[in-house]
Amino acid sequence: MPKVSVVVPCYNHGDFLAETMDSLQSQTFTDFEIIVVNDGSTDESTVTLLKNLNQSRTRVIHTDNRGVSAARNRGIVESAGEYILPLDSDDRIAPGFLELAVEVLDTQPEVAIVYCERVLFGEREGIDPLPAYDPKELLVDNCIYPAALFRKTDWKTVGGYNEKMVYGWEDWDFWISLSDLNMQVVKIPEPLFFYRVRSSSRDHSLRFLQKLAMMSLIILRHKRLYLCNLDLLMKRALVVLTAKLTTQK
Repeated sequence: MPKVSVVVPCYNHGDFLAETMDSLQSQTFTDFEIIVVNDGSTDESTVTLLKNLNQSRTRVIHTDNRGVSAARNRGIVESAGEYILPLDSDDRIAPGFLELAVEVLDTQPEVAIVYCERVLFGEREGIDPLPAYDPKELLVDNCIYPAALFRKTDWKTVGGYNEKMVYGWEDWDFWISLSDLNMQVVKIPEPLFFYRVRSSSRDHSLRFLQKLAMMSLIILRHKRLYLCNLDLLMKRALVVLTAKLTTQK
């Protein structure tokens, strides 16, 4: 039984997948499996690549296109690892990421999520520091990217990724769910995650109404947390409004 299952949803990202897989095969920690979930890819080269993908520790699951939440959930259901790392098929991790992250979960049972600093590459480049984790601030802005290590048992406890988050931000919703378990979150202070910036990515192409729909769903799903922190939300809204008014002068 592997210690870690890395779940890689892939939808038409065959051009980038080799870099993602290379970063996994280069890990200093080796007790892991890779589950690539073909989320109904329609790109012929991607389909061919996934049909013929033959790498150590790796298996491919082919599904209809149901979105990244469903793809992650399917991969986790099929996984055998104690810990889960979701990794998008166009991103990478540094060779030491799994070793350091696993050590945290192995030695600190009170921790639910382990992540690290982020490096941007692609259409933007450079280290992009993330703010320190705060469960209240997480209600306002997502400070944890999709690739973070967590326990499979905690995924089960919160019901997995919400498959209604069809336009994106499913990872933000999931982290809020885990934060409600009142466990700790650890950020490794090293830039070990490489996030590919693409203007065509889901987060960059979200329209206003799609963002509104996803934010509304997050608030409704976590209504108790938002109601308990109305003072913070009002203060943050006032800051945003003041900044907009000042800019317009």
